[in-house]
Amino acid sequence: MAILVTGGAGYIGSHTVKELLAQGERVVVIDSLVTGHKEAVSDGVVFVQGDLRDAALLDDLFAMHEIEAVIHFAASSLVGVSVQQPLEYYDNNLIGAHVLVSAMVRHGVNKIVFSSTAATYGEPKRVPIEESDPTEPTSPYGETKLAMERMFRWCEQAYGLKSISLRYFNAAGAYPDHSIGEDHKPETHLIPLILQVPLGQRQHITIFGDDYPTEDGTCVRDYIHVMDLANAHWLALKRLRETGESGVYNLGNGTGFSVKQVIDVAREVTGHPIPAVAAPRRAGDPAVLIASSAKAQRELDWQPKYADLKTIIQTAWDWHVRKPQGFES
Repeated sequence: MAILVTGGAGYIGSHTVKELLAQGERVVVIDSLVTGHKEAVSDGVVFVQGDLRDAALLDDLFAMHEIEAVIHFAASSLVGVSVQQPLEYYDNNLIGAHVLVSAMVRHGVNKIVFSSTAATYGEPKRVPIEESDPTEPTSPYGETKLAMERMFRWCEQAYGLKSISLRYFNAAGAYPDHSIGEDHKPETHLIPLILQVPLGQRQHITIFGDDYPTEDGTCVRDYIHVMDLANAHWLALKRLRETGESGVYNLGNGTGFSVKQVIDVAREVTGHPIPAVAAPRRAGDPAVLIASSAKAQRELDWQPKYADLKTIIQTAWDWHVRKPQGFES
């Protein structure tokens, strides 16, 4: 039996593949490589390049590889772009999920772990955010992820599909041996953008808003190491196997760091002054986003191993020094 990882050539997907292999799983990866990287796919896995919306390709894949369960990462994931191009996001994310689940039903595969997002909550009513808090997305990206969660719940009632959706916060860091890491084009995540300054790829880092109601005036976010996320996906699969119970879980460290704090730690790690320039706020950026992961810790037996921000940034820095242009280096 094998685990199908959709989007397994992407950032979090490729790290989860490494975790699955370390746990002795047989893995099949499907990825369109629109944003993923073939170089990120581990040796020892079956790799299929293709689009999830290709039903015939999925039928062949399920028939050939004796798939037991799916871990679903494949989706468009840029919040700003989703606002500008909502139809593209509904097409890729929702139709892709529909075709995937339809294939699962046809082939008798009834377990899926879903890469969801904190964007399903929208503007938080309180922090730390709990799974029972209102879900009111403020972008098509968040809306499509929430719609997929709901699709899985209805498919459980109709077809017996069991699902665990993992809503995670700000993924960061890289694999400890520096073999894979974060490589987005365009890059939109704070930590790799900061690290582009000491790499000589930008002159300064821009702070969007320094007048928020926080201790230093900048946004506060919950950063979680990518390998802690990878481990949570494995534990979610394990729970589906052992209990057959569907669920939704937040994944974060439960500790918030401001933009200025992240820049300060990056200065310490890199030994570079990293100039910062303040700019006006961006629309839709909440002041504080912090997760409560108590449910995941309790029910999945999940404990972050890389909770220290300096460790997270150090692994990211080691990867970017080794591959300053990402996988094209």
